Amino acid sequence: MAICAGGRRRCRRSTRLSLPLDPAIVSSTILALALVLFISEKVRHDLVAVIALLAALVCGVVSPKAALEGFSDPAVIAVAAVLIVGRAVELSGVAAAFTRRVIPGHAPFAIRLIIVMVVGAVLSAFMNNIAALVITMPIATQVAIDSRRSPSAALMPLAFATILGGMTTLIGTPANLILSSIRQNTLGEPFSFFQMTPVASCVAAAGLLYMAVIGWRLLPDARAPVRAFANPWRIFELDVPVETDDAELRAALRKAGSRLLASFDGYSQAIGGDRRRVLVLSRKDPWELSDATGTYPTVTRNPAPDATTVRAAVAHGSFLIGQRYEAVTWRSGQQLRVVAAGPRAAHERLPLSEMEIQPGDQLFIHGPETQLGAFIANARLLEIGRLDTPPVEPSRAAAIVGIFVAAIVGIVAFDLSPAIAFFAAAAILAATRLIPTSEVYRSIDWPVVVLLAAMIPVGQSLESTGAVNILSEWLSAQLGGSSAFVTFAAIGAATLLLSALLNNVATAIIMGPLAIQMSEYMGFSPDAGLIMVLIAASSDFLTPIGHQNNLLVMGPGGYRFSDYARMGVGVSVIVIGVAAWLLSRGFG
Repeated sequence: MAICAGGRRRCRRSTRLSLPLDPAIVSSTILALALVLFISEKVRHDLVAVIALLAALVCGVVSPKAALEGFSDPAVIAVAAVLIVGRAVELSGVAAAFTRRVIPGHAPFAIRLIIVMVVGAVLSAFMNNIAALVITMPIATQVAIDSRRSPSAALMPLAFATILGGMTTLIGTPANLILSSIRQNTLGEPFSFFQMTPVASCVAAAGLLYMAVIGWRLLPDARAPVRAFANPWRIFELDVPVETDDAELRAALRKAGSRLLASFDGYSQAIGGDRRRVLVLSRKDPWELSDATGTYPTVTRNPAPDATTVRAAVAHGSFLIGQRYEAVTWRSGQQLRVVAAGPRAAHERLPLSEMEIQPGDQLFIHGPETQLGAFIANARLLEIGRLDTPPVEPSRAAAIVGIFVAAIVGIVAFDLSPAIAFFAAAAILAATRLIPTSEVYRSIDWPVVVLLAAMIPVGQSLESTGAVNILSEWLSAQLGGSSAFVTFAAIGAATLLLSALLNNVATAIIMGPLAIQMSEYMGFSPDAGLIMVLIAASSDFLTPIGHQNNLLVMGPGGYRFSDYARMGVGVSVIVIGVAAWLLSRGFG
């Protein structure tokens, strides 16, 4: 008593610290802070997930044993294995050859566009969304140019189509596998391979039809001249005599339709004391501009008779990311060179030798045509404006496709776990060298794997602490008396909004348990709520940052941020409306 009387303030503080906090509040607070970090984009998403997991562990809402169970979760293993198998199918050339065959040579633009979109959606249902875009993007660009339209009329619809296709099968996107795992943990059974297909395929078809008939017409540059795509601006370096006056150089470049961006005087010693290096913006190639202005190109033209220059965008997962431009040269056996760069180089205004390749960058690669096709496929580059695909080796391609089909048959007909079926398929492909050894680990999107593994225990803490029940009861009370259609539409709208701010994986982890609880409170089938979340989580149509495919077509398509909402709002309304109507009819 004397101690407390003499140190009342200290005793009161000690008492406060000893009071237990409601675990539901703790887990909800951790998730809310994680959402803020996700939305801020200031910290990598996988690192945010790890921070949230550590916070949940320290606060006691996740046990030490459960903290690392996400890394052994079947959904995480299935995601990694599916990426390996999908990459093998992509490298086989079968999908690209199939795509080229099914596109009619002469047909109205809208007809050819919807066929390209359907092919992209079908490929996306069985392989990585980015791989589906890599395969179909050059063809979509050529379809637009052949129809005397800007490729911007085709690229955004194609990106949306590959997103729509991902929702139609169990392996179409990692979020589907996560929701299947949530279903197994909660209801005792995972999704079957095609369980979501009837509803999701109708939703995808409605979205594709809208984009083919109306959507592409809403894009502001849909009827822009093709010239900007056939002869785009490029940024490259030239050498000029040291004594050249910048004003005279600017005038000479302006006369040639070009512009001086920067001068690098410090490079004069490295390239010879009588020259200095400058960075220019031009529609001409380096050799043409050099001839027109009396300057010196920094890259020699390849003497091969089939040498050409290809414009390509760097996709996520490319082994070039983080490398300097010279990596293209040594990774291609000295056959190819980066001769110019895209818009980011104009913004950075650095020597090209100091630029590091990032996802979404545009590169102008020069070299023999026979080398370009194979390199672009292996490096996961999005080739813009050409139909150059790697040759298909029939026996190798047949073996790869056979293993892929066998994995699907094992899941559908023999009730194998997707993790086991695709892990076995990936192991066989690696053991038989049907996928290059260097591609086995490179094909896995490791940030997504870490994000999944770390967020799964965090998401489960919301259930174990009762936070999901509390939120579900509140939402159900707000929707009390509403029809099944309104309830499903509300779940879908909330999921879509969250997915636009985060990514579909984190959204699925958060919204999956909530949808199950809400469905039970409202008297609907939990499967209906999960399928609504599955569809809405893949509806990233409102911003370029909602999905990697949206971001990858932004530069090549010349889109502005607002252009995505211009077409994406209509697609989102159709997707949510059609899904809610079908689910209310089937499960309400």
